[in-house]
Amino acid sequence: MPSLKQPRRVLDDVEPSCPHTTIYAFPPNRDTLGGTAYLIVEKEGNILIDCPAWDDANQQFLHAQGGVRSLLLTHRGGIGKVSEIQHAFQCEIFIQEQEAYLLPGLALTPFQQEFALSSDARALWTPGHSPGSSCLYLNACGGVLFSGRHLLSDRQGNPTPLRTAKTFHWKRQIRHVRSLLDQFTPETLNFICPGASIGFLRGKSAIDQAYVKLAHLDLDACLTTVPLL
Repeated sequence: MPSLKQPRRVLDDVEPSCPHTTIYAFPPNRDTLGGTAYLIVEKEGNILIDCPAWDDANQQFLHAQGGVRSLLLTHRGGIGKVSEIQHAFQCEIFIQEQEAYLLPGLALTPFQQEFALSSDARALWTPGHSPGSSCLYLNACGGVLFSGRHLLSDRQGNPTPLRTAKTFHWKRQIRHVRSLLDQFTPETLNFICPGASIGFLRGKSAIDQAYVKLAHLDLDACLTTVPLL
């Protein structure tokens, strides 16, 4: 089924001073259980984060933006039509090494802890949601973390880890949320673009004041959270 909406620009409403980088969010993709994919358009080559729906509208949009140089899969649930995307754009696929086995026959670049996709973009291994869950940090536009399903928005628009019955390792996920606070500051992490649940942002394009809101999380209380079904 074709996408009902077109990809929309992200952060224009809150961070207009980002002249060399443009970020787009795709409509939720049924193939990835409602996941949101993102496209970073930058001078070193475009980076696609997870797979959007592979329909004519999105294919035409990606071609119009100059194609895809790199595709980062933040977790196994974001895979979608990855083979078709690589065939169409001859892009390099990045995935944390523990989940590379899920894509036999494709040309992959697996990584361990971190991997630089460009001078401003690096992938970070943040296991917990799945063994190879990862995020992408963009050192532009005030500092943006594309969090996949590692961090989502709650109903108040705050970043939070979400524990489900399929969560791989909850304590490890919480530990890696803490590690983000150690790596960044309020000055280097202003926005989080979650890989799902964007409806809770109530029209906003991203979670703003990201580091401050993340620092206010009661992570000790999160450890006792009961899994959602």
